[in-house]
Amino acid sequence: MNVKIKRLSEHAVIPKYAKQGDSGFDLVAIKDVIIEPGETKKIPVGLAFEIPEGYELQIRPRSGITSETKLRVQFGTVDSGYRGEVSVTVDNIEHVRYSSQPRIMQGIFAGDNDFNVVKPTLTHFPKVNKGDRIAQGVIAPVIQATFEETNELNETERGENGHGSTGIKERDC
Repeated sequence: MNVKIKRLSEHAVIPKYAKQGDSGFDLVAIKDVIIEPGETKKIPVGLAFEIPEGYELQIRPRSGITSETKLRVQFGTVDSGYRGEVSVTVDNIEHVRYSSQPRIMQGIFAGDNDFNVVKPTLTHFPKVNKGDRIAQGVIAPVIQATFEETNELNETERGENGHGSTGIKERDC
């Protein structure tokens, strides 16, 4: 499959697969971005894609970022009709640190320096650097459904049992 790519920045890196048989290709940041605890930022990759109709570009996390930092890349979809710049949405899940631990006194929160946020050096905050491989893209087929309203659905063994209904532990361990 051929996918046309438009470079929107001189710093943009045309994607390639690292190894034969890989499903994902790297998406690379085109600028430095600091993401403070609790923040979410969109990181541009400087590219626009012409995804063929019937396909999508899935944006997925890279395991190195997830296992080594508090940054979490959000799964995303780029539809075949979109022609704008692709960006990667990244959350910093680290908690905000305070100069003192708050405590409850007479029903209200109180603490030394009441909730002053610690101002650490920038090295305390995860930083995405220009040139970092921040996410991976996967081209995947899209199946569009035809929806039919009904008053009845077929019964199954699971039925309406939802989240957690199959348990956490393997029963035979």
